Amino acid sequence: MIPKKDQSMQSRSWDEDDQEVDVYRTLSRDEAKALFGNNKKAFATISPWLVVRIQLLMTGVCVLFWSIFADPMEGRTLYTYSAFWGGFIGFFPVLVFALRVRMSRSMKNPSPGRMLSAIVSGELMKIALTVGLFLGVAFAIPNLQWLPLLVTYVLTLMSYWLAWVLR
Repeated sequence: MIPKKDQSMQSRSWDEDDQEVDVYRTLSRDEAKALFGNNKKAFATISPWLVVRIQLLMTGVCVLFWSIFADPMEGRTLYTYSAFWGGFIGFFPVLVFALRVRMSRSMKNPSPGRMLSAIVSGELMKIALTVGLFLGVAFAIPNLQWLPLLVTYVLTLMSYWLAWVLR
């Protein structure tokens, strides 16, 4: 048996639904103070610029580590060069993402939908850039040392955790 549609409900157009969704209210200072209370840190966000700075610092530390502790017989410069590329693959897509989000914030009439669109498109650009950089480095540098590259890349990804702790 197929249930019949309730005829008593009035149908609404999609435009009416969209108008209701687009309405949002900015909190006043007193309302925000009452909502956050003394726990402002619980609602703090992590700046993408902080993540980029930590990733650059982590890349520099890893390059220095691989230049000091690499086997001199196998070529220190190759290890440091590979570590640099691992760090670059780690921080460059995050830099592009941060620039994308900053551009969306500076637009006229900012809305939550535009911000969400900027974040999603920024994440897609990060994924495409990361895959493209890994493939480009793999084909462009034939005697690349993968251990320093991957260790540095993973450590730059761990910078998100460090930024979360430092917030």
